[in-house]
Amino acid sequence: MFFLRRKSIPLTEIFTESFVDIHSHLLPGIDDGAKDLDHSIDLIKKMSSYGIKNFITTPHVLGDVYPNSPEIILSKLDEVQKRLKVEGLSDIKISASAEYMLDEQFTSLLDKDTILPLKKNYILVEMSYFNAPVNLYEVLFEIQLKGYKPILAHPERYNFYHNDFENYYKLKKSGCLFQLNMLSLTDHYGSNIQKVSKKLLDLGLYDFLGTDTHHSRHLDLMLKLGNLKHKKMLENLIQRNAMFE
Repeated sequence: MFFLRRKSIPLTEIFTESFVDIHSHLLPGIDDGAKDLDHSIDLIKKMSSYGIKNFITTPHVLGDVYPNSPEIILSKLDEVQKRLKVEGLSDIKISASAEYMLDEQFTSLLDKDTILPLKKNYILVEMSYFNAPVNLYEVLFEIQLKGYKPILAHPERYNFYHNDFENYYKLKKSGCLFQLNMLSLTDHYGSNIQKVSKKLLDLGLYDFLGTDTHHSRHLDLMLKLGNLKHKKMLENLIQRNAMFE
């Protein structure tokens, strides 16, 4: 039985046709993801070979570091879509949203209604890895007051929550949904994050799944998840992501 659970399988057996990757950095030259258009297309092709055909890519929106407006994001998306058409990759569906840092600039964007949501009214948000915003719960309330549903990217990577899981439950009770980074189930981010991600998964606290792809090394590491054990672990989240199709 142990052997069967560890048996290697292609990632195409894990990703369903309806799976939508809701967290990636595939637009060229606007954050720490794809460096140029060729890089964007190479990443998408490789992900397609894994069985991922549907994307809502999410460049960072982070103050003056990555001041990506909806206009900038959609312009870059148009470049990628046109190139995909030239390449004959008609089976790829890609749209764009953003990964919003919960900072003062985000509050301003929220006030001005210049948010680019995922499909429907979901928005992907993140926090600093050093500490949560002092007004975190006020911001989460404001997000929902505006009619959006916040999805917190990679909650397993916020080390300041690891010693008190009640914080995770408090976030959930405040209307915050959770998105697991696939590579958190490997040792890529460290053994502690791997342990926490598995615990959150066992507790049923995750709502969605994302690759958080930035570069080809991420995709090489993803091959570690190609086994029956991870297929079983992820199948519910794979199905949940289909709602974004």
